[in-house]
Amino acid sequence: MQDSLKYFKSFYEHLQFPVQVINEKGRVVYINSSFTSQWGYKLDELKEYSVFEDSEIKRNGIVYTLKKAFEKKENQEINNYSDILLRNKEITVPIFKTNIFPLECDGISYVVLIHDDLTEMILTEEEVKKARDGYKEAERLKNTFLNVLSHELRTPLNIILGYASIIKDNLKDKISPEDIVYIDNLYSGSERLFKGITQMLEFAQLDAGNYKINIDSHDLNAVLKKSINFHQDIAKEKKLELRNQLSEKPVYVDVDYQCLENAVNNILSNAIKFTNQGFVEIELKILQDKELVICKIKDSGVGISSNYLDHLFHPFSQEDLNIGRHYEGNGLGLALAKRYIEKMGGSLLVDSIKGVGSTFSFTLPLSQNARLNKAHKKQSKNLKRILMLDDSSESYDLLKAFLKNKYEIEAHNFRDFRIDHIDQEDHGVIIFDVSHNHWVQSLLICRDLKKNDSLKRPLIVISSEFVEERIKEFYEAGVDKFIVKPFSRNDLVKTLEEVTTLS
Repeated sequence: MQDSLKYFKSFYEHLQFPVQVINEKGRVVYINSSFTSQWGYKLDELKEYSVFEDSEIKRNGIVYTLKKAFEKKENQEINNYSDILLRNKEITVPIFKTNIFPLECDGISYVVLIHDDLTEMILTEEEVKKARDGYKEAERLKNTFLNVLSHELRTPLNIILGYASIIKDNLKDKISPEDIVYIDNLYSGSERLFKGITQMLEFAQLDAGNYKINIDSHDLNAVLKKSINFHQDIAKEKKLELRNQLSEKPVYVDVDYQCLENAVNNILSNAIKFTNQGFVEIELKILQDKELVICKIKDSGVGISSNYLDHLFHPFSQEDLNIGRHYEGNGLGLALAKRYIEKMGGSLLVDSIKGVGSTFSFTLPLSQNARLNKAHKKQSKNLKRILMLDDSSESYDLLKAFLKNKYEIEAHNFRDFRIDHIDQEDHGVIIFDVSHNHWVQSLLICRDLKKNDSLKRPLIVISSEFVEERIKEFYEAGVDKFIVKPFSRNDLVKTLEEVTTLS
């Protein structure tokens, strides 16, 4: 026996795993120092203990496994059991995997039990699972919050901005200069609030990977010219030359229209914002060999220092906080532009010299189609007559005010609407003002109209809904344009002109 103990000690004493050796009667004949450290027992304390007589070990089937190792002389394994072979003196109960090896020494049979403490790994796995479940719940709550925030803020903002613009246009010759300033401040403040909310919501969607895009063929030239026209008045106010190096021919790229428009607007507005004198220039080149289009927006503005360029596209990043306060903005515009462009398979780069100016260059893949194929079937409908479906008189009143003397609008409430209303009336365009309550109903109507050639009309959806996946559902259902609230009179008129031109 002493020779056996020496043998066991020479092999197992310095192992970092707890080791015990038992004989055919279940008696513990050897434990190493790691075993003592783990459980607190010394060999003398285990002399009267037999593993085979322990009722709890019997109940868990471990005695059967040990006897099997003795009888068949085969290695065995016990997985993920709590500390029941020898209960710890301490309160903590570890979890182990035990490898069992039969051994014969001096003609006597033994089994060696080498215990591997899995407690930390198991607890880590449980913590990871809890963290994963917590993350999923946080994501769900965040998305719910964003949806509610989008609807509850964008819808009233649309009303405020809409009527502020009408008051501004209708009363500018009838009120004092001081009152005009008040109205201008009301409008610009509301617009700035809307832009900030929109950018933060969009960034949250992109950052979470929930921003779905709808790739199609669009004319980049048209998008650039639209953005130039939109920013023309701001450039004039600053006495900047807004140079246009664009051709008259369309340049089609495979992009998501909203992403492209947002990216271009963010880059161009940023160039104008940080240019106090001189020019902002836009040029477009086709790289046929690479099947790419490269657009450059160059300015003679304040420029960016070389040591800040690596941080330029980080969210909420501003080179100088004092400059940021002077020019206004939340530091998200360029970060969003870069993410939009990269999501469409392009890239955005910047070259800048402090005090001289900056050049932002972005590339996009050329369209595989020669041109858009979206034209509606020619129909003898009165394109100046609009059918509007909504559940809010406020929205109807606003659109009616926006389109006064331009279009005739007839409104139907979703509750009272039937598809044959369209067939009976000579409406050229259908506008849906969609809330959460009528989302599914609106989709069904759009799909029905798409299937029936005699009912086909240009379809426009107006909504405060911001989730890109839901917007995509409408495009797939046959909608031509989706306008996110709030929007200006100019936005609405241009959208109507676009869809009626295609008809």
